[in-house]
Amino acid sequence: MHITRMGEGVDATGRLSQQAMDRVLVVLRDYRAAMDRHGVTRCRVTATSAARDAANREDFFDLAEEALGHRPELLSGIEEGRLSFAGATEELDPADGPFLVLDIGGGSTEFVTGTTEAEGTWSCDIGCVRLTEQWIEHDPPLPEELVACLSITEGHIDDVLREVPGAAAARTLVGLAGTVSCAAAVEIGLADYDRDRIHHFRLSRAAVEDVFRTLATETRAERLENPGMEEARADVIIGGMAILVKVMRQMGFDECLVSESDILDSLVASQQA
Repeated sequence: MHITRMGEGVDATGRLSQQAMDRVLVVLRDYRAAMDRHGVTRCRVTATSAARDAANREDFFDLAEEALGHRPELLSGIEEGRLSFAGATEELDPADGPFLVLDIGGGSTEFVTGTTEAEGTWSCDIGCVRLTEQWIEHDPPLPEELVACLSITEGHIDDVLREVPGAAAARTLVGLAGTVSCAAAVEIGLADYDRDRIHHFRLSRAAVEDVFRTLATETRAERLENPGMEEARADVIIGGMAILVKVMRQMGFDECLVSESDILDSLVASQQA
């Protein structure tokens, strides 16, 4: 897994920067070499929030296709949410539903409800990178910057509760992606990534509040001293944690089930069908 920060600056400029595209292309060329070594013949490449917002996405898709040999498929927020839900709930007991799957990305966050299949999906333009770039200028963040992140998130949750069937009645919150996994790793004190310890770890609301409070009062350098904190995530983790904290507060969840199964698992399954 590589963190390329493809969406860096997109919110401000409406374009993918050359530096961000170059970072992604390096990884895609490495993937191409790995695919060749293993004789891979089927491939599905998808793009999400950053590409949705970028005016120059087709230019990037041309370069990506040249590097990888396959052209990226642009997913809508709804498609992204449904794929994330399918991956996250594949191993779960339907008796623990209905579920609310929360996928906190860099530029968007998806809320998906359902038990055995997605019944309601909402994609909103908040994410760890977007909130950080829009509202956090200081290190550590000022109190008013944290309040801004929480307030913006609150408005989007209001939309979810109003528009998404079953959102208010969900029994189990399932959290996906880097912010949630990182919060679990920091809570556990996990210096080296271990999927088995993070997957289906239960983060209590108290633990989430504690991780948020700790990280939000530290500088980036201090955050990196916490076992489990990834260097490439240290500058945007506060924005992501603001979303997780606010969802649990506003929607009344006492814990979050961490899932390392997500949209990637669904994409793999789609190639096996």
